[in-house]
Amino acid sequence: QVQVVDSGGGLVQSGGSLRLSCTASAYTYAMAWFRQAPGKEREFVAAISWTGNNILYSDSVKGRFTVSRVNPENTRYLQMDNLKPEDTATYTCAASRTYYGGRAGQYDYWGQGTQVTVSS
Repeated sequence: QVQVVDSGGGLVQSGGSLRLSCTASAYTYAMAWFRQAPGKEREFVAAISWTGNNILYSDSVKGRFTVSRVNPENTRYLQMDNLKPEDTATYTCAASRTYYGGRAGQYDYWGQGTQVTVSS
């Protein structure tokens, strides 16, 4: 069993920045962030492989969000810059021991989620 802890959300004005963190209690093949706004379906945001050599972004955040990793800790960061009101959502980190990509159903371990609110 892998425990996933995510944090770092908050309230920020449009154009501002936030950094989310995600820590897994053990090795994982990949970690990813998903977000869900009220009344909307869950949306893939970004994923990073264990080595960090493979990183995937959704088109909606590409160029504004950056995923990074810290060795040797099992921690990943999602740096969110130039935030927009449409980025407002609950962001949840997920981890998988076998899968890397954007499909939520392939991730087995999930954090509790953190709220990101961007005011206009």
